[in-house]
Amino acid sequence: MTSRTGGDPVRLAVELDGDGAHPAAGLDDERPAAERLGPHALVDLVLAAEIAGFTLVTFDDSPLPPPSGVRLDALGRAAYVATRTNRIGLGATAQVTTTEPFHVATQLASLDHASHGRAAWLVGAANDPGTLATVGVGPLDPAGLRREITDVVDVVRRLWDSWEDDAVIKDVATGRYLDPGKVHHVDFEGATFSVKGPLITPRPPQGLPVVIAPEHLADDARPDVVLVGGNGLGDLRHRALRARESGTPRVFAEVEVLLNAENPAETRLRRLDSTIRWERTDRLRYTGSTDGLADLLGWLGTVVDGVRLHPAVLATDLPLLIEAVLPKLRAQGVLSLPEPNTTLRTALGLPRPVNRFAASRG
Repeated sequence: MTSRTGGDPVRLAVELDGDGAHPAAGLDDERPAAERLGPHALVDLVLAAEIAGFTLVTFDDSPLPPPSGVRLDALGRAAYVATRTNRIGLGATAQVTTTEPFHVATQLASLDHASHGRAAWLVGAANDPGTLATVGVGPLDPAGLRREITDVVDVVRRLWDSWEDDAVIKDVATGRYLDPGKVHHVDFEGATFSVKGPLITPRPPQGLPVVIAPEHLADDARPDVVLVGGNGLGDLRHRALRARESGTPRVFAEVEVLLNAENPAETRLRRLDSTIRWERTDRLRYTGSTDGLADLLGWLGTVVDGVRLHPAVLATDLPLLIEAVLPKLRAQGVLSLPEPNTTLRTALGLPRPVNRFAASRG
């Protein structure tokens, strides 16, 4: 078996969108959707995840409403919990196909400032007719989509760099807030858009917030963290090795989980599937005991740098993760715990990038 070098403790992320990964997750919950999916409930979930030792929480998003009909914007959700937390990373999905690149850059920079360096961007590239209709365009052909991903991610990173780290001088004696020589136009020309810049927000605390992308977008997005799935452990291990060999700094496995609770996991799954079937995705899926999941995560820690968990039903499976799985991993010394008041890059073991304009001048 091919392992990652060092065998450091594994980092855990958890997806907190909606009621859970199973499409029938919220159907048995008697609480109104606005209550269980609202901002106060979200704060409770994120704080519980932070206290338990998760490195990162993520929020999915789409221009189209989810089945529940209730979804706050992902960047808005992340911003809402930013000042209520102090060490957990906050990853928000933003679509390159439906969101202006300047807005993506500004909102994520603002999130990084609000969270003191804990922002992450999950690159989305929805390209279906319904999604694209929300901005009045049609789907892109494969080559056009790849170019759009590359262009948007590139210009967003350039915009984050458009202010050098020491551009803000706040010189009271001269009345100068910034050094204009250290604020730069990016003058970007893409295939479908152009951006003059600079950004309206100073450089983020992380320099460049963490960029996360699924495996099929990695060649174009050039992320800091790639998310890999797998049709079984052997396939996942092979794909993780391939991602690492491509030069991606960090590799996270995608794992859906449905755990034994009051009823065995298989019984729970049958009941949920009797309403809406949970179709297989590209993610690894675990169904069973908390001890078995802890063992699986320990093994995955020898293959990848982290795991993003997708609880089938947040109201049931997230408490089991918090109360049984993460404590076992901590006791075994195989869980990486982020330190308070540190950046997400620090928690992931990633360096802070040098500003490209300062580097070119020096």
